[in-house]
Amino acid sequence: MEAVESLRRVPLPPPPGGLPLAIFNAVEAGKVEAADYGARHWRSPIEGRLKPGSAQHAEAVARMFQETFNPYRPSIIAWPKLSGRARDRLVSLPIWDIAVQTEGKASQNMQGYADSESDPGWKLCVAQNAWEERRHKVVLHDMVAAYGIELEPEPPYPAPRDPLWAYLVTGYSECIDSFFAFGLYVIAQRSGMFPQELVEVFEPVMQEECRHILLFANWVAAHRASLNPFQRIWFELRVAAVWVFLAWERMGIARGMDGGGRDGLASKPRDNNFTLTGSKAVSNQDVSIGEVLRTCLSENDRRFAGYDERLLRPTTVPVLARLALRLVK
Repeated sequence: MEAVESLRRVPLPPPPGGLPLAIFNAVEAGKVEAADYGARHWRSPIEGRLKPGSAQHAEAVARMFQETFNPYRPSIIAWPKLSGRARDRLVSLPIWDIAVQTEGKASQNMQGYADSESDPGWKLCVAQNAWEERRHKVVLHDMVAAYGIELEPEPPYPAPRDPLWAYLVTGYSECIDSFFAFGLYVIAQRSGMFPQELVEVFEPVMQEECRHILLFANWVAAHRASLNPFQRIWFELRVAAVWVFLAWERMGIARGMDGGGRDGLASKPRDNNFTLTGSKAVSNQDVSIGEVLRTCLSENDRRFAGYDERLLRPTTVPVLARLALRLVK
């Protein structure tokens, strides 16, 4: 219990930019529903094309990210009581150390890039993204404390030495992980292995990740548009290097070569490929890889459907998933 006790959190400060952080009570269900709907549906009043790199595009993205902010409070989440079997299943999932540490590192990486960003609009958005990652970490902390899940002590999260590289790694990693998480979330809902009340607690977090990768995809496009040809070549080489790094990481090669510890994360063995293999952990039925991919694709489309179609969506992972489906057939 020592590790769990060490997770007692410092109160989460207000988000940047003066965004309201309302405290919802059970009697305010209407406000909760309105905030949830507002977090999923948004359209810019600007007419015409939103060209990446233009002032109209930057304004639309900034307004989207701030106006879809969901002011849920982790401190008021009522964690449902679990049966012995359900709790054992939850504790046995090999993801909690890496989940908590990933959110901590993501927050630090995003804040590091926000601090280096010169454009005030993008700076505010990325800083808000970092704050929301810290809120995810608080949710996870509260959950492991509620169910007595033992975690390793968290490592320090140093500020990134190369803020742009760290932001690219974090952003593209979230694009991969969120795509598969969307599908696994639905598979977990359908399986009945975990109480619906517990699964639904994470619904705002799932939709928030959708907003995060929507922001990242549009930032990448805007950043590309701001570069001259020579800068663009260097940027594309860095993006390619990020994808190679992430593929290397997810194949487990990096863990095998360095004994498990990397990027300042704890060295306890863990499954970095859970987002690809987790259907066996969240469902008591055999789920084919084709079904997993189809579920991920349909959920990915559904979660993005409420946002202005002129904003860019992440495309690489969905395209690869559709290609994989053709190969599976």
